[in-house]
Amino acid sequence: MKSYEMLYVLDNSVADEAKDALVAKFEGIVTSMGGELVSTDKWGSKKLPYAIQYKNDGFFVLMKFNSEPDVVKELDRIAGLSDEVIRRMIVKA
Repeated sequence: MKSYEMLYVLDNSVADEAKDALVAKFEGIVTSMGGELVSTDKWGSKKLPYAIQYKNDGFFVLMKFNSEPDVVKELDRIAGLSDEVIRRMIVKA
């Protein structure tokens, strides 16, 4: 298994319960596919350097995990389909 980091930005107008549900959803994808969750850091609401989808601020989350590459593909796919996710980036750590 390789180490990865996923940084994603959620729409700040989403309710706190929905944000927590999305974080749990992404964590669940990693663990259900045989990956190991290392940590999840909620950085909170921050101003974006430029407007994305007409939004000026977002809720940043950094998730570190160990997994196989197929988990990364699934995470990227699910995050791309989620309307609440403004931006995402997954890199090898």
